[in-house]
Formats: sequence, C-alpha cells, structure tokens
Amino acid sequence: MAHLTNLLNDLVIANRILAHEQVVDAYGHVSVRHPERPDRFFLARSLAPELVTPDDILEFTFDGRPVREDKRALYLERFIHGGILEARPDVTAVVHAHAEDILPFGIANATPLRPVIHSGSFLGTHVPIWDIADRFGDTNLLVANVEQGQDLAKCLGKWNTVLMRGHGFASAARSLIEVVRMAVFLPRNARALLKAVQLGGQIKYLSQGEIDARNRGYGPYSPETWRAWEYWANKAGVGNLVTRPDSPKN
Repeated sequence: MAHLTNLLNDLVIANRILAHEQVVDAYGHVSVRHPERPDRFFLARSLAPELVTPDDILEFTFDGRPVREDKRALYLERFIHGGILEARPDVTAVVHAHAEDILPFGIANATPLRPVIHSGSFLGTHVPIWDIADRFGDTNLLVANVEQGQDLAKCLGKWNTVLMRGHGFASAARSLIEVVRMAVFLPRNARALLKAVQLGGQIKYLSQGEIDARNRGYGPYSPETWRAWEYWANKAGVGNLVTRPDSPKN
C-alpha cells in the first residue's frame, strides 16, 4: 500500500512539474501504469495539471473506463494513454501535451524533429508524425475513442515520442521520472533546432553513437535523472512529496 501511495504522489509531482515547466497549461495530462495490475493505469480527472492532488487521481482500464464509478468529468483524451499502455508493455508512463515549440514539426516536413542537443537524445533517430485525418477524416483533432488511441499507438510503434499533426505530442517511457524528463526537454530540443534552421546551413543532428552513449547513463534513479526530478519538484512546490526507494536501481 505504501508503494502505491508513493506512486500516486509521484503522479501528482509529475503533473505539477509539467505545469511549472510550461509543458502543459490548462490542458495536457500524464499517466502511470498500475504496478500490480498492468492492464490498468492511473490518470487524474479532468483538471488543469497544476491543480491535481492525490484525491483527483482515478484508476482506468485500457478502454478508458474508470474502475470505480465517478461522476466527475474525465479527460476526453484518456484513450491516448490506454492505447499506448496497451500496445507497449515496456511503457510505464505516458505524457500528452501541446507545447507550442514542437507544433511546427508536426505540420511541416522540410526539417524533421530529431535530437540536436545532448538532453534530447531520448528522441532517438526518428520521431513519427500521426495524422488523425489519414484514417478518420475530418475530426476536431482530438483522440476521442479507443480506435483512435490504438491508431496513435500504432504510429508511435517502438519509438519514444510521436507528434500529432496540428495538435501536440505523446511521449512514453519506463518510469514517470523519465517521461517527465522527456516532456521537459522535448520543447527545448525543438527550440534549439528551430533557431539553428533560422541561422541557416546544414543541421548536425546527434549521431546514433552519441544517442546511445547518452541514453546508457539514464535510469529512473541514476544521479542525473534523480537530480532533475528533485530540482523540478522543489521548483513546482511539491518537494515535500518526493520519495525514493531505499535501494534504487539504475
């Protein structure tokens, strides 16, 4: 029970960090897989991430249904989380957001979004772009049902981040700490790339070897990852909720 309580506190921390770092505003959300029921996940009710508390967190099945009856409004796009978590057993946490810096890369294909700074290495060598119109025609661009969530997850495939044309992005990782790091550094990498394009000349992306070398050092409790989590949590005013296993595993 203590482990589950700590996990839900971590989900609150994740919401607050993403809000404070301006990855999300009134919209956007983050989820985490149930540690004992891998066919379920936790996600807040429909609420601005900056306002989320443990009492706002609900348990869902992959089809977006709350496990327990709750009359409070739910995030419409909970199907993003269910679709990705169902398709990717290796994934523990998912973020969906609309950070403005990444939006151009989902609507213009002249310059692909790839890592150009060391902290963007998690992007890997490819970031797929999902266009909801390809299969579902004219919509309001929101992922509003199971079928659309599954189609988005299929486009994500084995990668860590998928762009959503004219909408935002979804990132997936093996822990809350890592998915938050991804979501924070994604817009920073995008800003650096946009500015480099404006300067002109050939863009030098990170090589596969550089990506691999960077990613080998990361884990939920590796020193550099944990240092960022503590720092961001304190900046967001929830440092008091931070917990760490007695025997962390890298």
